[in-house]
Amino acid sequence: MTGRSQTDWIRNQVQPMNIAAVIQEGDLTDAVRDATRPAFALYGADCGMARSPAARYHAGARVAAGGEGMDPKPLQIGSLRLATNLLLAPIAGYIDLAFRLVVRGIGGVGLASTALICPRGLLRQTRKTMDLAATCEEDSPVAMQLYSGEIDPLVEAARWAEDHGVHVIDINMGCPVNKITKRDGGSKLLCDPDRTLRMIERVIAELRHTPLTAKLRLGWDSSSIVAPELARRLEEAGVAAITIHGRTAEQMFTGQVDIEGIAAVVSACRHVPVIGNGDVHSPADAVRMMEATGCAGVMVGRGALSQPWLLRDTWSILTTGVAPAPPTIEQKCGWMRQHFLNMVKFRGEVPATREFRKIASWYARQMNPCRVMRDRMRLVSSVAEFEAILDQFLAWRLERDAQMDGGRRLPKSEAELTPVA
Repeated sequence: MTGRSQTDWIRNQVQPMNIAAVIQEGDLTDAVRDATRPAFALYGADCGMARSPAARYHAGARVAAGGEGMDPKPLQIGSLRLATNLLLAPIAGYIDLAFRLVVRGIGGVGLASTALICPRGLLRQTRKTMDLAATCEEDSPVAMQLYSGEIDPLVEAARWAEDHGVHVIDINMGCPVNKITKRDGGSKLLCDPDRTLRMIERVIAELRHTPLTAKLRLGWDSSSIVAPELARRLEEAGVAAITIHGRTAEQMFTGQVDIEGIAAVVSACRHVPVIGNGDVHSPADAVRMMEATGCAGVMVGRGALSQPWLLRDTWSILTTGVAPAPPTIEQKCGWMRQHFLNMVKFRGEVPATREFRKIASWYARQMNPCRVMRDRMRLVSSVAEFEAILDQFLAWRLERDAQMDGGRRLPKSEAELTPVA
């Protein structure tokens, strides 16, 4: 943060809450905490917003789209009309407010979601839960994804979310992770469709105007594929959209997405949009999923972690048949820097540097050669160190790329760069 201290920035930027946000008290001074009461505040984020893999990424998308746009329709979820039919998936520990702002600034996002939120934590307004729920005006429209096996807390949390301004409330019926399913949430809801329907009916009856959606997997395992019938019943109950990940809970993230399984869910629903999810790592993947299943939109998750421009490129392919020029190394470094500084702004320097160590490896997948930079980022401990590592890497890459283009002798290797103090 330049020009102003964190305290001054918070004092000048935070506003009364519209949608849940949190400032971790342990990372701020008493003066800042006093300036930001009550506990929730709206973050005023600056969201400044050959056949290589890159060639296949772009050429494959053009082939899949027939070289022309598909004329896709932006999604309508209840009364909410999205700008595109592409959604950014919730992934705990990775896709938070800091990252959502980066992706939104690049473009292509119709709707993004908070990470998976426990209703009891939301109702108690625990620090960790409110950090997951953090959002701001630039992070719009936004969904809040809830999970629970308990009906009453889920109903109360949905009403809380509506009262605090979220645009869509999503019930997670697909998370296969043990810490979620052992609480009878996530994909465990697929094991008792009748009870799940009663839960959904209670939530819908409580909401006044906010659309309710659901994210499913095909079933608990291959012997209990319930998604098509459950989706049909959810639509009849009043759910406004359904996202289907084409794997069972037992599969976790192994194997390939079952395109036919997604298509069966699309066929089971008569009116509400069905959004396909899973194994979307390029615009071509998104195009193929829509063409093969008939789904109205696509949700992108892990593919966006290393390619935050993926939704922008996919929307361009869908509407024009042509992808934008591949991002430059300067752009990639810029988005990486923006993501990190967003985290520092919202969470403080120490938590941000600690968390970004794992995130840097995702960026590095699209920045090769960058082994030394990647390894140094895994140990980063301050904003100054982050800036020095990234600046040194970018200067080296620009010199290397320029000399390669000119056929001149390459500069010293990345491994020979002077270690950052």
